[in-house]
Amino acid sequence: GDIRNLSDLQSAIADAKPDIVIHMAAQSLVRLSYVEPVETFATNVMGTVNLLEAIRHVPGIAAVVIVTSDKCYENTGSPKGYSETDPMGGHDPYSSSKGCAEIVTAAYRRSFSQDAGTAIASARAGNVIGGGDWARDRLVPDMIRAFMAKEVVKIRNPAAVRPWQHVLDPIIGYLVLVERLVRDGRQFAEGWNFGPERESAQPVSVLVETLARKWGDGARWERDAGNHPHEAAFLGLDCSKAEALLKWHPLIGLDNALQLSTDWYRAFHKGLNMRDVTLQQIRTVAELANQPLHSS
Repeated sequence: GDIRNLSDLQSAIADAKPDIVIHMAAQSLVRLSYVEPVETFATNVMGTVNLLEAIRHVPGIAAVVIVTSDKCYENTGSPKGYSETDPMGGHDPYSSSKGCAEIVTAAYRRSFSQDAGTAIASARAGNVIGGGDWARDRLVPDMIRAFMAKEVVKIRNPAAVRPWQHVLDPIIGYLVLVERLVRDGRQFAEGWNFGPERESAQPVSVLVETLARKWGDGARWERDAGNHPHEAAFLGLDCSKAEALLKWHPLIGLDNALQLSTDWYRAFHKGLNMRDVTLQQIRTVAELANQPLHSS
C-alpha cells in the first residue's frame, strides 16, 4: 500500500490490530528530494500524519516508534553533536520533511496519545550503512556498484563529515526503545538519538578509502568536480540520553561496520544465499549485544 492513502492505511492498521508500530516508510534520499520535493513532503510528512491518524482510532496499540533521520535538526555547522533538545530544521526538502515529521509526531503525542494510552516516540539515526542497501545516490551502494563493474567511483564531497554506523546498531536501539515504551509507557515517549560513537564521525574520504581497501580488486575513486546540491559540511549526534536512560550503546565501530558491509556485498557478488549471510551477521552482532556494552 501507499502511506499517502489515508483510507487504505486506516483499513490496514484496523485489520492488523498491532500491539507495536515501527514507522520506517519514507522517501529517504536527499538528492531525489530536490527533483521530487512534493512527493518527498507528501510521503514523509503527510505519510506520517496518516499513520498517526490511523493508529489513533485503533485501540490496544501500546507503542509507536516514528523513525526519522539525523538530518531533522537545524544544521548550524556546529562541531558538536546535535541533542534531542536542539531545534528541528533542514536545508533541503528531505531534511526539512524529516524535521516536519518530528513536529507532527510531537503534536500527535501531546494531543491524542494520552487518551489512547499509546506511547509514541521518535528515533533519529546517523548515516546508516550495511548490506542490502541498493539505493541510488547513497555512498556505499554507489561505490559497491562501481567496484563490481570495475569502474572508478566519483565522490561529490570527500571532506563532508558524517556519523557513519552499521544499520544493526540503531535497529537494536529501536527495539530497546520499543521494549521500554511497552513496559514503562509515556515515560519514554520522546525523541531519541541512536548514533555511533564520536570516533565514527569521519570525512567521506576516510570511509571511501577504507571501503576501497577492504574491497581490493583495483577499487578506485576520484572527486566529482561537477555542480551538486547543498550538503552540510558536518553532522553529528549526541546520544548520551539513550546511553544514560535506555542503557543503549553503539556496538559496531566504523572499521567493523565497513567490514560487515564489504563481507555482505562480496557474498552477494559471489551468488551466496543472502538470507543465510544476513542472519549470520545478525547473530554476530547479537552476540556483541549480550556482552558488556562497548564499541567493537
